[in-house]
Amino acid sequence: MTRAARPAPLALADGAIALAFAAAYVALLLATAGDLGYSRDEGFYFVAANRYGAWFQALLEAPRVALAPAAVDAAWSVNHEHPGLIKSLFALSNLLLQKRLGLFAMEGTSYRFPAMVLSGAGVALVYLWGTQARDRIAGASAAVLFAMMPRYFYHAHLACFDAPIVTVWALCAYAYWRALRDGGALWPVLTGITFGLALDTKHNSWFLPIVCVAHAVGMELRARLVAPAAPRRPPTGARRSLAALAAMATIGPVVFYALWPWIWRDTLPRLREYASFHLHHEYYNMEFLGRNHWTPPMPRAYAPVMTAATVPVVTLCLFVAGLCASARERLVYPLACAAARLAPPGGGGALAAARALAARLRPPAHDPGGTALLWFLAIAAVYGAWLSPSTPIFGGTKHWMTAYPFIALFAGAAFSAAVRRARVALRALLRARRGASARPGAGAPARALRPAALERAARGPLVPALLGAAVVAAPIAETLHAHPWALSSYTPLVGGAPGAATLGLNRSFWGYTTGAVVDYLNEHVPPRGTVYVHDTAGPAWEMLLRDGRLRKDIRGVGAVAGADFALYHHEKHMLGQAYQAWVAFGTTSPDHIAGLDGVPVILVYRNPAR
Repeated sequence: MTRAARPAPLALADGAIALAFAAAYVALLLATAGDLGYSRDEGFYFVAANRYGAWFQALLEAPRVALAPAAVDAAWSVNHEHPGLIKSLFALSNLLLQKRLGLFAMEGTSYRFPAMVLSGAGVALVYLWGTQARDRIAGASAAVLFAMMPRYFYHAHLACFDAPIVTVWALCAYAYWRALRDGGALWPVLTGITFGLALDTKHNSWFLPIVCVAHAVGMELRARLVAPAAPRRPPTGARRSLAALAAMATIGPVVFYALWPWIWRDTLPRLREYASFHLHHEYYNMEFLGRNHWTPPMPRAYAPVMTAATVPVVTLCLFVAGLCASARERLVYPLACAAARLAPPGGGGALAAARALAARLRPPAHDPGGTALLWFLAIAAVYGAWLSPSTPIFGGTKHWMTAYPFIALFAGAAFSAAVRRARVALRALLRARRGASARPGAGAPARALRPAALERAARGPLVPALLGAAVVAAPIAETLHAHPWALSSYTPLVGGAPGAATLGLNRSFWGYTTGAVVDYLNEHVPPRGTVYVHDTAGPAWEMLLRDGRLRKDIRGVGAVAGADFALYHHEKHMLGQAYQAWVAFGTTSPDHIAGLDGVPVILVYRNPAR
């Protein structure tokens, strides 16, 4: 084995680049938030954040009163099926940045801003991790490919937990990786702290210990496969893994407890209630391949098919290439070594061939962090949950988005390898041109293939720039084109949005597309007119009014009968809502249709009698 080397410290420029990635992504999210309606869940979290915000104000004004059990329970019982950290950030952002400083044109953006910042931090983290584990080209390409996933881009706007848990989950995994590579006490402690933050963000965090324990076991098995008979070095990797895992088991729960006042008393019963809510979650409807799924068994193919149908094709291809390259590099050699030790001296057959292969192969560079294995396990553990037919499939792709940074990191590594091969090819072409020009009778080299130009191209930024532009162009175009219809967006593998509709894939959920028809409603709804809001949650509708995106006199109602207009957010199991509008209004023709690429997503019916 080669000697382990300490990881090169990140340059100051890398920190600046990471900050630029984060700032650019947050700016893009802010610039595109104005035409994005509010989802159902956001409406519920607005209510919870307002209650938490009132408690924070009371904590400043009368701490003893605010800390009384009755006061704590009154505030934090709201939406206690989810931890409080991210909703606390929503509350503080609204209190400080909006009500005190007035930074946002729309109040709803103040609730969304913390999730946007965390999403930008996630893009920066992918850049830093890819750069430190591979190189800058890998880090930069991974960051862009991660940021430009249409579904992730949508969720990154929202005052929800799905994008924040992606960042915090990856941050905990990164801290664990640094604990293995760097040693010392700092990174294990940070692993414990970030795990506590993840616990207080969303229950996806429960997969983190599974990944880290499996990684520690895998690293030990690999060490035994490669050199079981050799003198054992001090078990540095095992000690570092145990230190990080111990911090997760001790520091993590303390952070979790400290940041969620709801569990400050009756802790165990309330934790059991919280766990039971998610372990036995009720099933919601979701259309998949033309069938509405409501109760188990759920389709096991849902997660892989929806990933292939929604993640840009170039990102998936690079991911597969990066995963296969890592498997070849990190698995073939230890397996060959293990098989070689089983081969009898002088024997033949497959075991002898393995011994010969092990002798020819060069050991991979020592990687104390087990980078590729950690990235793979982070993906496998998350997707593994959908192998069970009892796992709910509502929510589309958002429940396995914690795997997306690692998919992007593998893709970035593959892109970096492609750039290296392109440079090698250019140098080979340069040598060929020089050889040709050196032969007697050869004329001057063609202007387009001058050796000096090829040398500059091979060594300079031209190759990664051209290849990078070719790789990221489609994901960027897909992501920006799909906004604000990202939950209706599908890749060319299934024919885009029209092909997905033909296949019977879900077009949308959460009732957020009301934001796409506010201009129509403002123009056509009469003064003090009524609109049946269908799947739009009441608080989400109210936020459109508070933002000024809807006229203040337009009234949302909960029944189609007697309304002036009726919204219909298309989902297979909600067709009855459209039928009710037909009966109540005496027409089957919507007055307005909005959607993506000709696919109807939200329809507005007008009552001719009103």
